[in-house]
Amino acid sequence: MIPFNIKQLETFLLVATFGSFRRAAERLNTTQPAVSTRIAGLEEALGAKLFERQSSTVRLTAEGQRLLPPAQRVLRVAERLQLMASSLSETSETTRVLRLGVAETIVHTWLPDFLTALKANFPLVDTDIVVDATTTLRNELMSHRLDLAVLMGPVLEYSIENIEMPSFPLVWVCSPLLELPHRRKVTLNDLMQFPIISYARTTRPYSELYRKLTGEFEETPRIFPANSLAASITMTLNGIGIASLPEGVVQDYLASGKLRIVECEWHPSDLQFTASYSSEPSNPIAERAAKLAGCVAHAYAARTDKLRPAVSQPKVAGR
Repeated sequence: MIPFNIKQLETFLLVATFGSFRRAAERLNTTQPAVSTRIAGLEEALGAKLFERQSSTVRLTAEGQRLLPPAQRVLRVAERLQLMASSLSETSETTRVLRLGVAETIVHTWLPDFLTALKANFPLVDTDIVVDATTTLRNELMSHRLDLAVLMGPVLEYSIENIEMPSFPLVWVCSPLLELPHRRKVTLNDLMQFPIISYARTTRPYSELYRKLTGEFEETPRIFPANSLAASITMTLNGIGIASLPEGVVQDYLASGKLRIVECEWHPSDLQFTASYSSEPSNPIAERAAKLAGCVAHAYAARTDKLRPAVSQPKVAGR
């Protein structure tokens, strides 16, 4: 008979991941003494000390380090068996929760398609959604408060798996009421006559834009960083300035004539997103949901690519 069980191995992996009995207990929705009992039972069964206890944290012993890889493999197999059993059982009442974090760009594009596909493929999975900036989503993912995050990635951590999503091209857009030169392609100096509306200060697009403008011009650029994509769109519609926004997000405004594309000699790099999830501890639901997100995102990109010439070309030609 095997002298230990899956629950003890799961607890061992969580304590090793968090470096804390208390945080492992919170994740397992149990008490700290219960976690300590499981670890003590596992250590007794194996005849080895697995953790060094310190004042506020714990760390793996040499024996604990050796146990970590096989324990991860066993838990992955157990979780896949559990998923298979759930899918085979038509009367299963087990409901799982996927804690999903998404950047606002995704909300304005393919998130509705993804949620529909998620419900169709995983009817027993409920979804808790957080919409926030990439820096916050990354921290929440690293702290294991999110299972899956779609953000400006990749997240370069050994324990995080990243699935690349199609990129979002950024375009300069403004209200048709803004007085810009009528030539086909304007210069950065032309844009600088107006405030530049950008992503938040903590983002990659803002950093790239700020470095470019401060490197090209002696005067301080007027950049309006916005934490909300919706706020950026509203300011642009009201003629406050020229914005650098994903073309897929503003396609409806371009088609209706409420915004127009400004062809410029330079524009920021495309936005690169990843569906990122933790591989330690293993989370098969998050892994499968990330792969599904990739499929949905590629389908959305293919669909919008077909619409792009009909939207953007008349606006350029009209200037």
